[in-house]
Amino acid sequence: MTTTLRSSAAARVPMSSLRKTALAAGVFYLLSFVSVPTLALYAPVRHATYIIVGPGSGTGVIIGVILEIIVALAGIGTAVALYPVLKRQNQGLALGFVGSRVLEAATLFAGTAILMAMVTLRKDGAGTDALAAGKALFAMHNWTSQLGQGFIPAVNGVLLGALLYRSRLVPRILPLLGFVGALLLTISTVATLFGLWAQVSTPSALLTIPIAVWEFSLGVYLIVKGFRPSPLTAAIVFANSPPADRQAVAV
Repeated sequence: MTTTLRSSAAARVPMSSLRKTALAAGVFYLLSFVSVPTLALYAPVRHATYIIVGPGSGTGVIIGVILEIIVALAGIGTAVALYPVLKRQNQGLALGFVGSRVLEAATLFAGTAILMAMVTLRKDGAGTDALAAGKALFAMHNWTSQLGQGFIPAVNGVLLGALLYRSRLVPRILPLLGFVGALLLTISTVATLFGLWAQVSTPSALLTIPIAVWEFSLGVYLIVKGFRPSPLTAAIVFANSPPADRQAVAV
């Protein structure tokens, strides 16, 4: 009886608010890919002599930092946008997803602060005396990036994947791809921790592709299609409908 009422409510009341939520989340997901150019923009920083070569332009690194700040804020945006819907499926997991996204953003901000410290030292002409400091800062950035962007997205994939799989808000193939991507990304992170391959390497890139495809596909789907009709969306529409419409449906 309850399912019938919810389905009737979904048919009578437009799902405009849900569509806007899905659209916002999808846009935020696609925005999280604007940092792709940092692979090239950060190339100079990967050299141990970046700081000691003397004053020079850090424009490329600064642009990369700005892009990563956008990614950090977009990541939080995805969780905040989806939370009002996901909490109806499981509030604990939904809160966990928000917390995980905030933690990921925090590691991104920490990494960008380290990079800006390296740019500052170079502009100030720190010289050869700063070689050890440069190596230390570079190592800190590498591990902050590895743990923040190499592991936490796997946690995101599991939490959000579980919520979307159970709620059927999107085709189940998408959260399944998220689970696979999360597993492969975790394997890559552990392998990097034990020195089996470098963070920037072919094996790491290959094992990162599935989680990237999952997030990109989810963003595109939410923008183009929105949420699929389900008991969860019907309940939201019914709860947001005017009291008169609820009474009419109940009758």
